[in-house]
Amino acid sequence: MKLFDVYPLIDVTPAKAEGSYFWDVNGNQYLDLYGGHAVISIGHSHPVYKKYLTEQLDQIGFYSNYVKIPIQSEVAEKLTQFSGYPDYTLFLCNSGAEANENAIKLASFHTGKKKIIYFSGSFHGRTAAAVACTDNPKIVAPINQSENFVRLPFNDIEALEHEFKTNQDIAGVIVEGIQGVGGVQIPTAAFLQKIEELCQKNNAVFIADEIQSGYGRSGKFFAHQNADVTPDIISMAKGMGNGFPIGGILISPKFESSYGLLGTTFGGNFLACAAAKAVLDVMEDEHLMENAKEMGDYLVSVLQGQKNIEEIRYQGLMIGIDLAFPCNEVRSRLVKEFNMLTGNASTPKTLRVLPALNVKKEDLQKFANALIQILNEY
Repeated sequence: MKLFDVYPLIDVTPAKAEGSYFWDVNGNQYLDLYGGHAVISIGHSHPVYKKYLTEQLDQIGFYSNYVKIPIQSEVAEKLTQFSGYPDYTLFLCNSGAEANENAIKLASFHTGKKKIIYFSGSFHGRTAAAVACTDNPKIVAPINQSENFVRLPFNDIEALEHEFKTNQDIAGVIVEGIQGVGGVQIPTAAFLQKIEELCQKNNAVFIADEIQSGYGRSGKFFAHQNADVTPDIISMAKGMGNGFPIGGILISPKFESSYGLLGTTFGGNFLACAAAKAVLDVMEDEHLMENAKEMGDYLVSVLQGQKNIEEIRYQGLMIGIDLAFPCNEVRSRLVKEFNMLTGNASTPKTLRVLPALNVKKEDLQKFANALIQILNEY
């Protein structure tokens, strides 16, 4: 049986990984500056991560939410400390798309309304409602198309105000803390504050999608905290488990829970929570939010103004580098000539850099030297 061919693959086969590096099946070393779409938050094979998962597996790996799973509460308590949302509650699931599905559903349940506003350039997932509010017609199947999802221009306050004036059925607004697939596009503080204001005035739910931009990547725990806003629901995944599948939503105390309102079989299982706990403990012990800000500032300072770099958008270690031409050839050369992995975006010129939050300065300098060398040849 062959695999369903839906991924354009880089011709590299990782076999072992540690920190910001992995080694392929031939023993070649690669610098990982992408982390599998910002998933690797504390570095590959971190000793604390391996310890927590191994110890948990020695005891029990899985049971569903049919029984008490105390480690879920440990993760919630740790999130209270980090997130700045002590009065919010936590619902655990398996992925970012599932987190957004539950956020959208909860918004509709709570308001009794059915329209969700989303924005140009957005990516919220590939499942039913999540893909319906993702700005990529190629991945939205006919069955997912719905008039319940309203697309507005990103960072356009006037369009947002107009929609609220003319549409009385808005259940919520979903926006990424920083758009990832969209090319590391950063919402203005004024835009996020207007979303918060209009949702409060119109009985709508403000959903912050922090799946890629959260968990310390921006230098704060959530990227929206740079704009001093308080969403009603915050979705999380990617860096939450450092590679182990886990997602979740933080839910404002304005929402009332009831049995059966939300549910999941695998979400919040023992192993997933062990991974999540390891990530938070390492983030605390190694001061990774501070490192993310420092290292992001450092890399941008080295690259700013270099030949064939038109613009750099970033917060912490979520970095989008716009080149003077499409980035695919540059990405390919970084892999083939320098053994370095980076990412791209829906904007063709954007090179996306999403290293582990504990990446070292010397590794970023290696990348900068390689990128500058390539760009100087054009």
